[in-house]
Amino acid sequence: MPKKLLAISGIVVYLFLYLPLAIVVAYSFNDSKLNAEWVGFTWKWYGILFQDDAMLKAAANSLIIALTSSFASTVLGTMAGYALYRYKLKLLPFLVMAPLAIPEILVGVSLLIFFVAINFTLGLLSIMLSHIAFCVGFVAIVVRSRLSGLDESLPEAARDLGATSWQAFRLVTLPLIAPGIMAGALLAFTLSIDDFVITFFTAGVGASTLPLQIYSMIKIAVTPEVNAVSTLLMLLTLLLIVVASKISPDSVRGG
Repeated sequence: MPKKLLAISGIVVYLFLYLPLAIVVAYSFNDSKLNAEWVGFTWKWYGILFQDDAMLKAAANSLIIALTSSFASTVLGTMAGYALYRYKLKLLPFLVMAPLAIPEILVGVSLLIFFVAINFTLGLLSIMLSHIAFCVGFVAIVVRSRLSGLDESLPEAARDLGATSWQAFRLVTLPLIAPGIMAGALLAFTLSIDDFVITFFTAGVGASTLPLQIYSMIKIAVTPEVNAVSTLLMLLTLLLIVVASKISPDSVRGG
């Protein structure tokens, strides 16, 4: 009986999670301006989507912001994760973990107040800086977890053989933690490209991103075009998950 109950509970949970996503995908092919009922199959909403200049511009902004912020936060987060692992500093863990625990709306408001206080013009750059500050902690946690499973005898052996600390890190430690770094980068990219709350507070006039554009559209009605762009965003996320699942220490070392 407990096994059957567990199986039923699992099915119900997965249906609750994935059935709405399946409905979004299905209705992106609905030949109707409204999602009230299914009318017929069509590809036209994807054609309309790729002719929507505002949506394409928002998507381009989101990609630029996500790529830039994920790269910067990966570099800074890797250094922070290594510092957390190597040095037992009392203040550093608090500084790294705080953005993860603080509600996003509070982070967004505080960043907005900060930018206004220093007279910083809100726009794509302010969004990038905000996403970097938010994502660094996530990358640091992933890299720190990867380092915790590292065999310390390997970099020590490299130093015993005459390698400097930098050479031991670059040639031994870095390749071993590369899967963790890549996982952190993919996580930062995903968090950045679909972030709404922080972006909403730090975006200036004309600096629209994909989540902001979708929000402005659904205030009127959830059209199949919104379903189409949501489907494409979902496919991008699934692709990142597949890439992350294929990354392993053996593949990084070429073994």
